[in-house]
Amino acid sequence: MRSDYMLYSVAIILFVITGILYFILTAENERVVSVVATMTFGILVAGLGYMLRPRTRPAAATTAPSEAPTTSIATTPPPPVIELEPAPVEHVKEKTPASTEFVPLKLRLTKIKGIGEMRSTQLKSLGIGNVKDLAQASAKDLAGKLDVSPKTTARWIADAKAIVEKKS
Repeated sequence: MRSDYMLYSVAIILFVITGILYFILTAENERVVSVVATMTFGILVAGLGYMLRPRTRPAAATTAPSEAPTTSIATTPPPPVIELEPAPVEHVKEKTPASTEFVPLKLRLTKIKGIGEMRSTQLKSLGIGNVKDLAQASAKDLAGKLDVSPKTTARWIADAKAIVEKKS
């Protein structure tokens, strides 16, 4: 049994004894002295138990090289490296913009509310690489491919269209 638990138990017993002495003793002087003495001793024992409790160390704590342990400690092997094949790149012939046509926006997809880095990567794997591509996408098709609500994809597309109109 841990020493702090043992000291807490002793403190609880002293508090119970304090209560019993309060109701048993009839002489006022005896009652005051015994109650104060047992209560004080109980508080001291509880404080000692608190001081002896085990401490947890923060995860970021490191030891200096001079304090490094001399015994060998088994370490866990590093996680396996998973090599991912790059997604096939479809070569799309881009139109050369006419003088009146606006150059396609190269804004990141993460500018759209609700699209983070992970969702941006998913969209790029579907061929949607920037905000203008998203503005031209179909909400229903996109929802089916990403397994999200068509309402959500429609909101993304509406936001993308608003950004494209604002920039042009």
